[in-house]
Amino acid sequence: MNSTTPDDVPWLSPDELASWMSLTAMLMTLPGAIDAQLKRDSGLNFFEYSILVSLERPEDHKVRMSVLAMMAGGSLSRLSHAVSRLEKQGWVRRVAGDGEPRCISAELTEEGLAVLVAAAPGHVREARRLVFDPLTAGQVKQMQRICREIVGVTDAAAAATIDEVITRSEG
Repeated sequence: MNSTTPDDVPWLSPDELASWMSLTAMLMTLPGAIDAQLKRDSGLNFFEYSILVSLERPEDHKVRMSVLAMMAGGSLSRLSHAVSRLEKQGWVRRVAGDGEPRCISAELTEEGLAVLVAAAPGHVREARRLVFDPLTAGQVKQMQRICREIVGVTDAAAAATIDEVITRSEG
């Protein structure tokens, strides 16, 4: 049991409370809206789409399962189930790691790449409509900085991965 008294709690200011309410509402509504568009237009859910995107980025289209779970935002168990579904579709295959037989990677197939290429335009249009169109360019930069700071506190490894991906895409 927490022994903190109500006077010891750093209660949110009215502005912080309004921001918190807005953030939690976005976190609850945005994933469903993105998921609905992907399912409707491509038959993928957002987690599966995130897996395909994460596999598309490296030149060899392979990512270790443990890294892929972090990049796609799921547990190893959830990733394993999703990769099994994607394998049945012929879009992903599991391969043993180079020189490390116990390390399993997922690899994007040509069919999976074609599915991703077909799904991407609708997904980008929906992301733009829901997130970027309502914002100014300055607000987009602020959003990136704010989200990166929050992720840095909630999951430093994910923040480092994001930084690495951004650095690679800029260079």
